[in-house]
Amino acid sequence: MEEKELKQKTAELISFYEKYAKENGFKLNPNRKIVEGVVRALIMKNEAFGAKYCPCRKLGNDKKANKKIICPCAYHKEEIEKEGHCYCNLFVK
Repeated sequence: MEEKELKQKTAELISFYEKYAKENGFKLNPNRKIVEGVVRALIMKNEAFGAKYCPCRKLGNDKKANKKIICPCAYHKEEIEKEGHCYCNLFVK
């Protein structure tokens, strides 16, 4: 993927996650470098594996279990409530 395309996809995905976070009562990490790093990792995972698997999770051979780690993963809301952020630090309280 070319850098220009990666930048565009990164901006689009950040915008999506900002809206998602706002609708769900939390926000994106205020550290823009962390957000961009996580989002770029999600884009790369999507390119490699066909889904935006959370970079903080280990992809396994169980397709059903892997669906739970597509960002926003099945665990992020609980992690935000308990820890103040999800494990990859994309979302914060």
